[in-house]
Amino acid sequence: MSKLRCHISISLDGFVAGPNQSEENPLGEGGERLHDWVVPLAAFRRAHGEQGGEVNASTSVFEEALENIGAGVMGRNMFGPIGGGAWGDGQWTGWWGDNPPYHYPVFVLTHHSREPVEMEGGTTYHFVTDGIESALEQAKKAAGGKDVMLWGGGQVAQQYLAAGLLDELELHVVPVLLGGGSRLLDNLGDANVRLEQVRAVEAPGVTHLKYRILPGAPS
Repeated sequence: MSKLRCHISISLDGFVAGPNQSEENPLGEGGERLHDWVVPLAAFRRAHGEQGGEVNASTSVFEEALENIGAGVMGRNMFGPIGGGAWGDGQWTGWWGDNPPYHYPVFVLTHHSREPVEMEGGTTYHFVTDGIESALEQAKKAAGGKDVMLWGGGQVAQQYLAAGLLDELELHVVPVLLGGGSRLLDNLGDANVRLEQVRAVEAPGVTHLKYRILPGAPS
């Protein structure tokens, strides 16, 4: 059965992006440090068409995150540009260049409609204006029985978690303090989110904490 999975790097004080995000600095001040653990990995470099790199305890975690994914979901702020709004001349096609690293359909949550955008390497962006449930339904259909990866950002992950639609959450906890920015686990209200820890993996510069999302307790 297809699952909705979310793997996301997070600071020790709970932020998935730093303050003052901008087009020039999409992860905010200090936010790039959240990914210092993954960028040097050989597996990461291969996924981005590069050679070389390191092999360490994070390698299997990263490789597992790429397995059995048939579609993705992300928020407008992650797709960009920062600040959202109307699409204008339609030239914006994300942060990742002509050949994004996804290679499957990606459903972007937005308030502004737009025709699908086909990129090199098999990535097609679809723009969903009727909510998180619709985006997930379309993504699962496109995934053809494989899992769907929720790529973020923080607010979108909050919405899926609060709605009880997320099946798996893996936090890559980086020992930095950002002091502000986009928090992951705020605004959950009375959602009664229940987590079961599946594993903890210590690796250079990061600790990987994997959780299964349990059904909420009966009211």
